[in-house]
Formats: sequence, C-alpha cells, structure tokens
Amino acid sequence: MTATVGVSSTYPKTMPADHAEIPVWNAENWFYEDFEVGHKIRSLRRTISEGESQQFNALVLDMHPYVSDQIFAETEGLFGKRLVAGAFVFSAGLGLVATNCVNAFSYGYDKLRFIKPTFIGDTIYTIRTNLDKQPKYAELGLIRSSYEVFKGEGELVLYCEHIQTVRYKNGRPADAPPLKA
Repeated sequence: MTATVGVSSTYPKTMPADHAEIPVWNAENWFYEDFEVGHKIRSLRRTISEGESQQFNALVLDMHPYVSDQIFAETEGLFGKRLVAGAFVFSAGLGLVATNCVNAFSYGYDKLRFIKPTFIGDTIYTIRTNLDKQPKYAELGLIRSSYEVFKGEGELVLYCEHIQTVRYKNGRPADAPPLKA
C-alpha cells in the first residue's frame, strides 16, 4: 500500500481491520519538515445565512443590535443592514481551510483584524499562506500561516496569522538553535 495523506491517522485498533486500512478523509499527517513557506491554498466559497448567523450569536450570547436587531440596523446603524458577528466570520473563514493534521496543535493567533463588515447573505472564501517556520521545542516547531477571508469577488474582510506547533518527522532538526529555558 502506498502512503497517502492521512496514513498516520489510519489503522485504529478499535475498528474492523478492513475499515481501518482505508485512509481517513481530511486527516493529514504532515510534519514540520513538510510545510513549505509560501505555499497557498484557497477554500471553496460559502454564503452566510441569517439562520446560522443568529445561531452563532445565540450560542456566544452576542445580541448586539448590529447583529440581532433589523430595525436598529436599518434605521440607526452605520451600514443600513445587519452585520455578521466578526467572531463568526473568523470561525467560518478559518474553518473553510481547516485541515485535521494529526501532528499539529494550535499555539494561538496574532494580528486578527476585521477589515470590512460582512453582512448576512455575503459569500466568503479564504486563502491560507504559510509564512514562516522555526524550530521551537524538542519535539515541536512553529508554523505561522496567514488567513485572508474575502467576500464577493475578492474584497478582503478579515486577516489573521495562526501559529501552530507541529511535530518534527525525525526529531529536532540538526541546524536548529539551542533550546532556551
């Protein structure tokens, strides 16, 4: 059997062997060494509906009039219509390019900016770019990627950088600087 994306997340001992040998969909086994600086991916597009926007607002208890009050948004708001909460645009935008890399763990986010408003009915897509990588710990290096969320046909609405810790394939690289205490 040839190695495929997802090979390290297959062969679970808790299911029938003929099921376990099937590669897992959307579960990558990339290691630190596999990430290429400058590599880009683009998501499919998705339209944000009123229902899911309101569900998100209810879930996180965000009832600001700009996201929950149609009359306010139309008569008193700056934009004349309801916004989609920035936290939802962030979550949905990142989810569009999320992968299930079994060797990576989120370390945090930097430079999160809501650049332009997103409205109910807008269609968004995301471009992720690997910006840089550096050895960090004995078992894990850091990968920094930018996430640019666009609406319509290319209007940038959100930018952030995601830092992930990612396992080394064969231990800490020989050219890595010494670990700091």
